[in-house]
Amino acid sequence: MVIHLVGETIDAKRAHKRAQAGELVQLVRGIYVEQDIDAEAAVLSHAVRIAHYLYPNAFLSSASAALLAPTPDGRLFISGRRNQRTRLRSLEIVQNEAPPHPSTAAAVVGDDLGELRIDVSSPRQRFLEAFRLRSEHASAITVEMRVQMAVRLIEEHSTPKEAADAVWALARENGWYREGEGAERFLLAQPGKAKVSANKAALDLLIAWHGDPLGHLIHDGFEWRWKPAKRSGPALVRETTPGKLPAFIESLLPEGWLAQVLHERDDREALKRGRRYMSNVTVVESRDELATLPADILTTRLDNFVEAGCFTGRYEGPARGAIEESFEQNLARIFAHAETPRLSGVQIKAPMHLAPDGILRPAIDLPFTHILKPAGTAGFEMLPIVEWLCLELGRAVGFATPDIALTSMPDGMSPALIVERFDIRQGTEDPRRFALEDFCSILDLPASAKYDGTIERMARGLRPLSTNPAADLDILFRRAVFAWLIADGDMHLKNLALLKSAGPEAKAFTSVRFAPLYDAVTTRVFPGLGGDRMALKLNGKDDRLTRRDFMALARTIGLPQGDADRAIAELIDRLKNVVEIVRLPDFALEFTPAATVRNQVLALVRERCAALAEDAD
Repeated sequence: MVIHLVGETIDAKRAHKRAQAGELVQLVRGIYVEQDIDAEAAVLSHAVRIAHYLYPNAFLSSASAALLAPTPDGRLFISGRRNQRTRLRSLEIVQNEAPPHPSTAAAVVGDDLGELRIDVSSPRQRFLEAFRLRSEHASAITVEMRVQMAVRLIEEHSTPKEAADAVWALARENGWYREGEGAERFLLAQPGKAKVSANKAALDLLIAWHGDPLGHLIHDGFEWRWKPAKRSGPALVRETTPGKLPAFIESLLPEGWLAQVLHERDDREALKRGRRYMSNVTVVESRDELATLPADILTTRLDNFVEAGCFTGRYEGPARGAIEESFEQNLARIFAHAETPRLSGVQIKAPMHLAPDGILRPAIDLPFTHILKPAGTAGFEMLPIVEWLCLELGRAVGFATPDIALTSMPDGMSPALIVERFDIRQGTEDPRRFALEDFCSILDLPASAKYDGTIERMARGLRPLSTNPAADLDILFRRAVFAWLIADGDMHLKNLALLKSAGPEAKAFTSVRFAPLYDAVTTRVFPGLGGDRMALKLNGKDDRLTRRDFMALARTIGLPQGDADRAIAELIDRLKNVVEIVRLPDFALEFTPAATVRNQVLALVRERCAALAEDAD
């Protein structure tokens, strides 16, 4: 360590003692460097960290907000409460008074001490700073940097006029009218191309699909940039908002329990640490790494090891272990490996590999072929059993579903659910390439907005993409009715997806169809969810739905009324039959709550089927 900050990397007493011994040299109060190093270089390479240490309430601005570093002549520009300057050797920290309502955003800067998160002027703010009168901050921004900033704003706001309007809104808020006029004139001149700034915390990640590089995802410490590769294959990743992570990539990132386990503060850290994701996507730093990662190909079918719904193979995954170690703790350990595939979704789950001998083990360095969904806690111990029931009901009424099985777990744990992946090649001779895109990605929404959509909006996103829109609109309608009949309050935008496939030489996806049913659960049987509503509204409602609501939905999405009426009748008739014959595996019934929760699910289904059938009379 070449530089030391009292209170952060060294305590005051030790720093003072080492300085007295001639081992450290004090630059200013609280900042020391090693005696035998180049102090000038150390100060410049840690300039942002030093400024943040001395002025914790200031933010990077002007040229430094764009460079995330000092200017070539050694000046670092910040904005804070007052105008002042501080010189440390060849570094000069220049602070001006921040506007009353600054627009800032978070950035990441890397140096020899690691990564530092710091606020910086937003693109609009720094562009206005470039046009301040009689300002050293403005003069530090070169014409080339102004061009880069302008192009960035035009990309975000679509046109120079809209970019100027956005900048003017901030200018008026702070009384920067002359700056707004100058910024508008420059934007309307439509300048040339932008460049990415240098930063030790910057990332340049190669995104590949089935081993085929799609392009580079670059983070300069402040925002994302997507640079597609020159290729003739299907387009999978698209940048819709400059500076934001592409929606398809965001949809792959961990949520809920796994996000907490991984301790990843943001999507940048998640992509930096992970390698393998759903949809056959890999994220690496160099092309050479692609060859070291296993291809996800299904070589052993789950159906070969299932009898009456029970897994007959051998589970060799995490267990509870010692008394002080929970199953979740042991399961979390497999995700310490960067090679372990990352999963999206809130529910606890693990990527697994089913071998030809029937052994199911974590897919750390093996093909990821199956998903293990263990029992939850705090009243959700029967979640795998409920999901198994709902998927069996879905299969019986005609939906495509993945192969599934319940498996016994060690240490007396409740049964877990095994789900076979349907988005991977079905054997080494299968030439197809698959991708699963959920509706958050399709509608260009963040994962946090997965409950904000409507069935009608889904239909609008589905119609132009599907290779058989009439059939897929019928499936969407049936899925909405089915979710209501089984009281599934978690059919949100990430639990609905399109399955895309293409041949090895295809230039576009040859098939884009509604994905099989997955993550279907009767939520009303769990604690606190007795009054659970539909996750997505239809006809403006998420509860107390009637046949009239579903028929209104059909009219809105363009489904013929006769087809809609027939779909409702078929679903009701088939569900009424299957609830009388569906049976849980015998071993699952050994757990006392299993029979209770099964009866609750089936009773809810009977009740709703009867209500919707009577509504037709």
